[in-house]
Amino acid sequence: MIHVCSLAKLHETVEQTGARHVITLINGGTVLTRPSNVDPTNHLFLGINDIAEEIEGLVAPGEAHMLELFEFVRAWPRQTPLVIHCYAGISRSTAAAYATLCALLPDRDEMELAQRLRHASPTATPNPRIVSLADAALKREGRMVAAIHSIGRGADAFEGEPFSLPVA
Repeated sequence: MIHVCSLAKLHETVEQTGARHVITLINGGTVLTRPSNVDPTNHLFLGINDIAEEIEGLVAPGEAHMLELFEFVRAWPRQTPLVIHCYAGISRSTAAAYATLCALLPDRDEMELAQRLRHASPTATPNPRIVSLADAALKREGRMVAAIHSIGRGADAFEGEPFSLPVA
């Protein structure tokens, strides 16, 4: 099971779910205390800004980040849940969760997985750059991008509610 949340709900989500693996997608300078029950080797930190285009002084998601993400999720043993979070739990984390589903379920339809994301989170607005990079890395030929585009922007919110996505 994949759980998605904001930075503010990270410790609570890890504790409630029993997760032992965490993916963090936040600005590099953001203060973060890793949950004590998550071993450092089970924590992937991707220091990226929530941007869709290159902006001087900010770190745009890149191909290397996608390779790290996919290497981490493919090594995740799945006996315990995975928590993916960003600052608000709306953009970077939802894009990474969608990319994770597409990576771990290569035979599943991108549209079905995008609709599953929308059903689980009315506020999910996946970062388009992350989705595009994942689509290219997974050789989905634009289908991931099209599927996310089809579910549209999520409802406006300052912080997303935590939600879950089964990996099945």
